[in-house]
Formats: sequence, C-alpha cells, structure tokens
Amino acid sequence: MGRDVGNATHVRDIVNVFKYEDLRDVVLVAHSYAGTVAPGVIAEVGDRIASIIYLDAIVPRSGERIGSLMGYVPEDQLAALDAMLEAGEGPVGSGVHEMQRAAAKEHPHLMDPAREKWLLDNLSDQPMKATACVIPVGAEAIDRPVDYIAAAVTVMTAMHDRARELGWTIHDHPGDHALLVGDPEGTTDLILKISGAGAPA
Repeated sequence: MGRDVGNATHVRDIVNVFKYEDLRDVVLVAHSYAGTVAPGVIAEVGDRIASIIYLDAIVPRSGERIGSLMGYVPEDQLAALDAMLEAGEGPVGSGVHEMQRAAAKEHPHLMDPAREKWLLDNLSDQPMKATACVIPVGAEAIDRPVDYIAAAVTVMTAMHDRARELGWTIHDHPGDHALLVGDPEGTTDLILKISGAGAPA
C-alpha cells in the first residue's frame, strides 16, 4: 500500500515473477481488477504465456481509469485525485474492502456462509492510486485469443459486453463475481478445460 502503488507497480510485480521464476507456457488468469494489469504483462512477457483467461474481470481501454470506466467517479475528479497522489497527498487506500463487506450484508454471495465469512474476513484494501491512475495498456492491445468467464451475478456486465466487442470467447458461469471462492472446483475445472491443461492432478 502506498500513494505511488498503481497499475505500473502491479504490472512490474507480475512481470518480475515471470522473469525471476523463469516461468514459461503459462495460463494467465486475470480476475476482477487484474484485468487492468494483464494487458501490460502480456505486452512485456507475452512470449511466455500459452493462453489468456479473464475471470469476470475489468476490460479496460488504454488511457482509462478504473473509477470512471466502472462509473464510480467522474473522470475529472479522478484526474485531480491522481495528481494529488502524485504530489504525495490524499488517501492511501480506496476502501474497497469495506465497500465489499457492506455490499455483502445487503446481497450475500452465492456461497456457503462460512466460506463467505472467510472471504470477507480476509479482504484487504486496494491502493487509491490503482483506482485513479491511467491504465497505459488496454485490452484492445492484446492481439491474441482471450477467453472470458462471465459470472451470472456481477457488477461486471458491461465488461462482458466489452469482451464480446473485442471478439473474445465468452463462457458463462452461474456464480457471482467471487466465483473463484464460491465455486473453486468448478472454476478450476472450467479454466483447465478452456486452457487445454487437462484434468487436475
């Protein structure tokens, strides 16, 4: 967490894992916010990636900011907030973890209550910079096939439409946005089937 931790930091984190772990033939799976990070990773280490799967993830265009593309905050306000963060001022975190906890009280996740409690207990905040900064490399820059797993109950419906517009292959899942926690076995099986990686060991 920090006022300088945004898209570029997260792209660098993943690229460094590829390089220092010498990873190749990777199935890159991007869930939720990670959809804004994946295009930058693919641009740098795409030759090490065998297949790309978006798991109910954000589908950004180059130059967009998460807060405005998701319809949460007007673009001009986000630009001003980003400038404030660049100057070393403003909120460090976005408070998204608390927003998720509050939302779950009104609309519980499609999973066992004990599992949902574990999920909500372990949520952590996201840097405000990641929400406010410009995403330099968007999904339109990905020049390879992408499979998109679309949850049935989610705030990502508009992102599903963007994936279709890009010609990506859509796979429907009956769960909600937290499908990887609510249905880990079904999600894993679907990822393995899509990627051609075979059955789990």
